[in-house]
Amino acid sequence: MVRALIGLGGNLGEVRERLDAAIAALDVLPGVAVAARSRFYRTAPWGPVAQPDFINAAIAVETSLPALELLDALLATERAFGRIRDGERWGPRTLDLDLLAYGDDVIDNERLSVPHPRIAERAFVLMPLADIAANAELPGVGRVSDLLGKIDTQGCIPLS
Repeated sequence: MVRALIGLGGNLGEVRERLDAAIAALDVLPGVAVAARSRFYRTAPWGPVAQPDFINAAIAVETSLPALELLDALLATERAFGRIRDGERWGPRTLDLDLLAYGDDVIDNERLSVPHPRIAERAFVLMPLADIAANAELPGVGRVSDLLGKIDTQGCIPLS
């Protein structure tokens, strides 16, 4: 089994309910068990598109799935909850599931980069991760709690 860290977010519709349902859906996938979940956080959107604030969270899962199979399961879950990946970056979305880390592996190919390449810059990722894995060492990046201490977290507000 491998411990994987997954970031969740969305800003369209009933986001909290959708995130709860997505976590439940992931927990019943063969080879995947949710081990921990963070609080929800409200964050302002990134990028040039005017849109509602996001709700973000993170989960840790124990999985027997290889990294790319886990990625495929995350993408299938997004689609099941109405996500259409149309190539627009930083736009509004019903559900976003990002594989942030996969054990101690470093993966960088055309489909997947873990640890996530911008993880150290994003409070909306690091704050939820700190709830569930503050001492996790992200290979080549650093400890979650140390990374969090280096960035501005003012725009990331805990909700629950």
